[in-house]
Amino acid sequence: MSATFNPTVDVVEQAVEAGFFPPRHTVEITGIRELASGVMRLTFRDPYIAAHARPAQFVNLFSRDPMHLMPRPFGVSEVEGDLVSVIFAVVGEGTAEFATLTAGDVIDVLGPLGRPFRTKEDAHYVLVAGGLGVPPLIYAAQCLSARDGVRTTAVFGYRHEHFADEFVSRYADRTESIDESEGNVITLLDRFRDDLLTVDGNGSKPVILACGPLPMMKAVAAWAGEHDLPCQLSMEQRMGCGYGTCVLCTVDTVDGRLKVCADGPVFTREQLGWGE
Repeated sequence: MSATFNPTVDVVEQAVEAGFFPPRHTVEITGIRELASGVMRLTFRDPYIAAHARPAQFVNLFSRDPMHLMPRPFGVSEVEGDLVSVIFAVVGEGTAEFATLTAGDVIDVLGPLGRPFRTKEDAHYVLVAGGLGVPPLIYAAQCLSARDGVRTTAVFGYRHEHFADEFVSRYADRTESIDESEGNVITLLDRFRDDLLTVDGNGSKPVILACGPLPMMKAVAAWAGEHDLPCQLSMEQRMGCGYGTCVLCTVDTVDGRLKVCADGPVFTREQLGWGE
């Protein structure tokens, strides 16, 4: 399945020079690794996505099987130079295909897509994730680690294996994780409540950024509401196109039904009407 990466036309450069968002294009895979049973980390080379992706934005990866028309969206988990990494679980034919790829293979991508976390203010960012909701929070920790005036605490929940701690710990000031045998992310938020609620020296309140299964996110929003904390939630939703055309990924908000791919994936708890 390996192929030599030698595109005849650099569509990304042409699009950027013309002032347009780059279309779907082919990139080279530089590595793939199994982090836990059925959980893969795939890395590809894409200077444009590497330079422009923001925390909670995602990329679409396309199957080489013409019978699988819909791309699979994955949150960016890390960027190193012009290399972009994503983490995904093998749950169907599309992701099973991606798991068989090796370095030197090619894949079509589109991105970065979606609205990112808002992280301009100096604050103590509490990065809360469950299961395969961890990738956007790893990348948030990476981006925030380059800034003065911010502190980050990662609070991750897993079913079994703590597969992402090694990555987020490169960037977060503190990492706390738990699996189902011990509790969940609310267990950790309660355990470290006093430290998490402490206002930093610059007078800023903690800010929660979260991604994960719906019940977890509703519980995190409720916890944030109980303690009057800002909370941004990156929604995990079944998507079709990834840029707002198919209207497959709508979510109920206080302003009506909005598209997760184009209006999100990040929404505040107030927008969702959670944790009031």
